[in-house]
Amino acid sequence: MTDNTIASRYQATLDRIAEACQRAGRSREDVTLMVVTKFHPLDDVLELVRLGVRTFGENREQEARQKAHDLLEHDAVEHVLAGTPAEWSMIGQLQRNKCNAVARWAHSVHSVDSVPLVKGLERGMQRALDDGSRENSQLGVYLQVSLDGDTARGGALESDIPELADLVDDSDHLVLRGLMSVPPLDADPSAAFAHLYDLSQQLRTNHPHATKISAGMTGDMEQAIAHGSTCVRVGTAILGPRPTH
Repeated sequence: MTDNTIASRYQATLDRIAEACQRAGRSREDVTLMVVTKFHPLDDVLELVRLGVRTFGENREQEARQKAHDLLEHDAVEHVLAGTPAEWSMIGQLQRNKCNAVARWAHSVHSVDSVPLVKGLERGMQRALDDGSRENSQLGVYLQVSLDGDTARGGALESDIPELADLVDDSDHLVLRGLMSVPPLDADPSAAFAHLYDLSQQLRTNHPHATKISAGMTGDMEQAIAHGSTCVRVGTAILGPRPTH
């Protein structure tokens, strides 16, 4: 019988990442696994924490905020195992009116694609620091780029990335980490990730510290790693299909 537990699927995902890194001639330490827990219950999060996971991604602000709060409130030793707390990142499309809320719980935001979002997150960070709801004074930012120009699916136009990068770097509390993207529908993932890597190299010309690439999910993480991804966002391969809500 096939072992289909969260633990076994998590280990299988780690093995896939390690094998992809080996094929690409990259160090395993170059790639972070972010587990996407959208629609999955806190019990699943707690199981992942017990397994050593500390990096989580969520698509919806309210759900992420609740899970981050519940995990902190949970009296489980595993949450602070080895003194390393969980980090939550916003990876879904973000509305400007959610920036204040996101600034109170997010370690990073992977879906920044407009000037209003940059400004909103900066204001939200300042407010969170002022009212004492946040201690860490920096918020990591990944600029989401649309590789086919269809910004309705999220992502800025390639031509807008330099302006957004400058704006992030000019802020007091936002730190430019790099780029994020999702391959266009029906596109060849390898070609899309290769193009994203080229854009990342261009970004580093004026922003040499922006070395991160958030790309690759359950179905295409190997191709993303082959083309320089430093963070793969995986949900289904570890937690199974999302519960219907």
